Order: sequence, then C-alpha cells, then structure tokens
Amino acid sequence: MAGMTSECPEFAATRGLHPVLSDRFSPLDFDAGSEVSDAEVDTLLDAARSAPSAGNSQPWSFVVARRDDAVHRRVLPYLASSSAGWAGRAGLLVVHLCHLFVEDTPDWPYSEFSHYDVGQAAAYMTVQALALGLSVRQFRAFDRDGLAREFDVPDHWEVATMSAYGIAGHGIGESLPGSRSRRSRADITWARAGVATTRE
Repeated sequence: MAGMTSECPEFAATRGLHPVLSDRFSPLDFDAGSEVSDAEVDTLLDAARSAPSAGNSQPWSFVVARRDDAVHRRVLPYLASSSAGWAGRAGLLVVHLCHLFVEDTPDWPYSEFSHYDVGQAAAYMTVQALALGLSVRQFRAFDRDGLAREFDVPDHWEVATMSAYGIAGHGIGESLPGSRSRRSRADITWARAGVATTRE
C-alpha cells in the first residue's frame, strides 16, 4: 500500500497504529479486472461473525454480490447514479441488513444497539479485507427500499448500508481531496485525566 498523506500528520507520528489502518482510504474507483474469490468472501463473513454485539444478539445479515453473478445483477439496478460506475466495477458488493424489531411486533426493539453492532460487523469486515490486500468503500448511495423489495427483506429488518470491496483503481494519493483529514486527538477526547482537550 502507498504511504500516508500529509493530511493526517498524526498518523505518521503515531506509534502502534496498524498499517492497514494508517494506510486505509476509500477508493474513487476499482480495478474491474480483479476479483474477490469465494474463499475471501467466506473470510469476510467470518470476520463479521466474530464481531461483538450486545447480548450476543448478532443483529446482522448480508446480501453478498460478487461481480457478474446472479445476486450482483439484482443489486446493480438499485445503485444511485453517483455510485453505479465505481461500485459496479468492484469485485464484491455487500449489503448490510440490520435486525431492528422482534418479528410481528410494531416497535419492540430486537436490540437497542442493533445499528451500532451492524457497524461493528462492517468494521470487522473492513479490517479483514484490508488484511487480505483488498480496498473497501462504504456507502449509502443506493435505493434502500428498492433493495428491500428485491430481496424480500421483512419489515422488522432494515437495509442499512453497503460496502464495495476489490482492488483500488488508483493509489492513496489520488483520493478525494480532504477525505483523509481527521480531527485531532484533543478534539475527539471529551475528557481524559492529565490531557488537555478542546473542551477545557
């Protein structure tokens, strides 16, 4: 992977931050000639399975679409115009589903932490993908209601977000300007003994 950008000077100075995290970026495009193998897909799903969740509720499920397979052809029409080009070239699209309510109840939460936990599962998949040498871009530019209808997602589940996996079509230096800028440690720390924060 390419080196770190000057937009994140703290990344370069931080000891202990794993390279897959310091070098991570969200691709603007993917190499349409690369593939994500079935074995890699299984590993990504196992990464999601290993994520923690409140009460071990595991409120996640996934629509898995490898480029040009039958599921992929069903997902593509629901991508927004802003994402259809680059996301369609990714080797793999994964739609994240969130278990919101107990079945046959209108407002009884399956878990009040479902969204948080699905986010953790997606993050685990992201880190595992980076360890496999893949790039990942998480996005929301698609028709959630349309995908829910297409895959018969019941009302007590929600189509949440999507991730595109594959080999980036460019290097880290060609990322969207400003996309790797980060708030400082002081700014993200609400309170910490012996350390000045922006709220003090």
